[in-house]
Amino acid sequence: MKKHRANVFLALGAAVMLAGCGSGKGEGTQLRMACFPNITHAQALVMKNGNILESKLGDEYEVTWNTFTAGSSEVEAIFAGEVDIGYIGPVPAINGNVKSEGDVTVIANAADAGAVLVKGSDSDIESVSDLAGKTVAIPQIGNTQHLCLLNLLSENQLAPVSAGGTVEVVAVENANLQNMFDQGTVDAALVPEPWGTILTASDNVDLLLDYQDIYLNGDYPVAVVVVRNEYMEEHPEVVEEFLKAHQEVTNEINNNLESSADAMISELEALTGHAYEKETVLGAFSRTNVTTSLNQEALYKFADTSYEQGFISALPEDGFINTALSEQIAADIGE
Repeated sequence: MKKHRANVFLALGAAVMLAGCGSGKGEGTQLRMACFPNITHAQALVMKNGNILESKLGDEYEVTWNTFTAGSSEVEAIFAGEVDIGYIGPVPAINGNVKSEGDVTVIANAADAGAVLVKGSDSDIESVSDLAGKTVAIPQIGNTQHLCLLNLLSENQLAPVSAGGTVEVVAVENANLQNMFDQGTVDAALVPEPWGTILTASDNVDLLLDYQDIYLNGDYPVAVVVVRNEYMEEHPEVVEEFLKAHQEVTNEINNNLESSADAMISELEALTGHAYEKETVLGAFSRTNVTTSLNQEALYKFADTSYEQGFISALPEDGFINTALSEQIAADIGE
């Protein structure tokens, strides 16, 4: 893989100015986007549903969307040059940067928090310390919710079985959790929204910890935006227009959640075949902060934990986060 270090962004302002004079922009330029069919990728759902990027970039640009259900799959698509800009979880973003030796850079935040810890209603679990000897589900090994769970266990002098402790941590697809709670095969689960809202609406799952008690008082990213550095070098004007749209849609979601929720529900149904209740989506956003502002310290903490747990082979180098343009756009447009 050709190596493009994150310091390419140091000259971002100049690159965008040159692009406006004819550099980088040309007939048939592609923008290949990626996202998950998840509530936490809210801006992507609204953009895709309303063809917002297509309208913003014009006919000379071809915008395509790829959807994934695992961060590792999206990272591989980025490595293969099949994705230019992607909405992704913070931990896969870190992994992508490390594995590419700096070719993948975080350029904006998308959402914070949006995860809860739930338990079976009939269990004797009253606090995190009661998870000793229990089976706890997370969506994927090494993902954001897994790292949050490991931190909670450590704070309560517990550890997973894989590290010599007594808590059995298992990866379970969110859609299968209700059945597993019904069967008693899991005792608790740390899940992203809207699954926290969906599960606690049932008769046999209760809330154990709300979003603000999971990690850093809820001030941690659950979805970020990454770019291939090579694409940024070649098409800085496209990245700038995307970031403007990202900020505008963020503002629209926060100012008009009701109508934005309709667009998300429509797009989620198109992508998954599942029609979410509007009440469920609105409930999910009571625990999810849609924002372009990134808590970089939280991202570095995730990197440290990923490295300590052996999920990444090295720590990302300085410069793997560069939100300068996103911050400038937020200042210009308002957040």
